[in-house]
Amino acid sequence: MKSSTVLKWISGGLEAFLAIPVFGAAIILGLYWLPLAFMLVMHIVTLVSSASDKRNIHGSILGIVTSCLGWIPLLGWTMHVITATLLLVDAYKSQKRDNEVVENINF
Repeated sequence: MKSSTVLKWISGGLEAFLAIPVFGAAIILGLYWLPLAFMLVMHIVTLVSSASDKRNIHGSILGIVTSCLGWIPLLGWTMHVITATLLLVDAYKSQKRDNEVVENINF
């Protein structure tokens, strides 16, 4: 599995965690918005890795926007949900493609 796929699984999972309505907001507010800064860095790293692996970068770009606007209550929650979904679906497709390539090489 490529590093970009692993990073998409991790960043998508963290976005889904932050999208939990009350709990995610409590984490973000309780840690003084530091999770949003961490996710911004995480999405930038995922973007660079995805671009170097020639994979889709749209989830990481939306993640960067989400990290910048995530402090707005309802908009932030909505964007966390959309970003998490996009990243997790993309990670699944990338993993499936990686597995197909490995299977083709083995036979």
